[in-house]
Amino acid sequence: MEGIGEMKVDVEASEEQKRRKTEVAKSREVLVEDAPHSRLLYSLEDIPPWYTCLALGIQHFLMMVESTVSIPYLLTPVMCMVATDPARGAIASTIIFVSGVVTLLQTTFGVRLPIVQGGTHGFLSPILAILALMPCPPENEILELDLDDRRDLWQSRMQQVQGAICVASLFQVVIGFTGVVGILLRWITPLVIVPTITLIGFSLFQVAANKASSHWGISALTVGLLILFSQYLGNVALPWFSYSRGRGFTRTKVFVFKLFPVILAVALSWGLCWLLTYLEVLPEDSHARTDLRTNMLYEAPWFRLPYPCQWGMPSVSVAGVMGVLAGVVASVVESIGDYYACARLSEAPAPPKHAINRGIWMEGIGCVLAGLFGTGSGTTSYSQNVGAIGVTKVGSRRVVQYSAAVMLVCGVVGKVGALFITVPEPIIGGIFIVVFGMITAVGISNVQYVDLNSSRNLFVLGFSLFFGLALPMWMQKPENSAIIKTSLPILDQVLSVLLRTSMFVGGFLGFFLDNTIPGTEEERGLVKWKAMLEKKQTGNEESVVDTSCYDLPFGMERIRKWGWTRFVPVLPTFAGWKAITRKYSLSPSKCSKI
Repeated sequence: MEGIGEMKVDVEASEEQKRRKTEVAKSREVLVEDAPHSRLLYSLEDIPPWYTCLALGIQHFLMMVESTVSIPYLLTPVMCMVATDPARGAIASTIIFVSGVVTLLQTTFGVRLPIVQGGTHGFLSPILAILALMPCPPENEILELDLDDRRDLWQSRMQQVQGAICVASLFQVVIGFTGVVGILLRWITPLVIVPTITLIGFSLFQVAANKASSHWGISALTVGLLILFSQYLGNVALPWFSYSRGRGFTRTKVFVFKLFPVILAVALSWGLCWLLTYLEVLPEDSHARTDLRTNMLYEAPWFRLPYPCQWGMPSVSVAGVMGVLAGVVASVVESIGDYYACARLSEAPAPPKHAINRGIWMEGIGCVLAGLFGTGSGTTSYSQNVGAIGVTKVGSRRVVQYSAAVMLVCGVVGKVGALFITVPEPIIGGIFIVVFGMITAVGISNVQYVDLNSSRNLFVLGFSLFFGLALPMWMQKPENSAIIKTSLPILDQVLSVLLRTSMFVGGFLGFFLDNTIPGTEEERGLVKWKAMLEKKQTGNEESVVDTSCYDLPFGMERIRKWGWTRFVPVLPTFAGWKAITRKYSLSPSKCSKI
């Protein structure tokens, strides 16, 4: 009998081994299927030579810097700051510096993927709604003020923005650290994401049009060059030479137009503006001239270290916090999608729960830092830099850490921030038209998961988008600024800010309607949506895929020895709330024994 028992044990063990081998094979098949067809030059944990890291890091910086410094362009005019104020360059340097700090924290202690952090446009709509409650005096009156009064005028508005960002971002910190983000995703569906993100771009069309209308010719040239380089010449490679000790000089090809379409378009348009200015073709008051703000470049200090509360102590209002909170939720949803995309392009296993929790937690901390430093916005993951991994075939974490170092250096050198502020306004308008168009398209792309033949889905989508534009547009008219009167001033401010924010109105309607109107999961797109998010491993918590690349850079041996670490959602030993509940709950059989 003992021999038979041993045989049974051996058979069961061999079957268990076969089952685990099958799981490993399946998980490898999924990873290979999701990975890019061409092999990476450097994978997630590879460390390229320092000069390669530096060159690729500068490339990542160039891809994110234009989108990041566009935020001060948008905010400073509505903060009552004149175009020639050197503080605009200081704000641009600050947002670059903070982006470097948060990128370094995210790649080292956060989700630990090669993902760049930069200023988020998702906060712009609620921030503009907050600032609309404090209209600026005419520019000629501002110019008549002395320097101290001018500074107090725009700093008081910046302090309101800082307080709103700091407090609202605590929500992101909490849901990341506690692991609640996974629970919230149950109700955040494609029909919630589409109006939320799409209306970020739609709500800013007036801003882009105002900038571009300062000189439609230069703006059209910038847009045309961007389209030419990114779409028509993207697959055109230019000859280049590289050097290595073993092979010497070798000829290679570089996809310059695909890598740097924004930089090339800005450089050429800027060069034309300089030539037209030099030849006195442009009128003296034309916004396309390059000599309108050159004094900012000379007045900016060579070195300036940003520090918290540099514009004064943040002030908090309930209305501002509630408005920015809508941007925080949109940023969380967008970042989670970026994590999965970055993992697939880096040929890494999809991020486990603890990595996502830690990534959202770190982004929340980054937004709090951005608020304290006074950048005028929060920080989020940059999709364009994630896409660069698929182009360069370099998914190394170390490259992005070098990019963070480049951001820190450029953020300290004051002349760099001032240089970006001197870009002529119509060029920025052309960039805004393309960038905001891409943001809109990213939101619309999520309709691929839902059934567009369903009248239910068409109603939810169409009504959320249309009403999300109509109501805020009506609320933003001057004659309707004080239309809400509930006898509670705080509630009036909260409702005014929220109803002026297209992203909140559309996102809330999509959230409410999609989660209350009856519909099947397949009809609502949840089946395809969950399949996309779970493309990763074998789909359960007992997956045998090696996710050690998401472990913390040090202290893992000690963390694994401590039993309490399994209850901390941001640590790699976190087992998941469901697993913990199952383990410590009493089953009926255990209760009968007791």
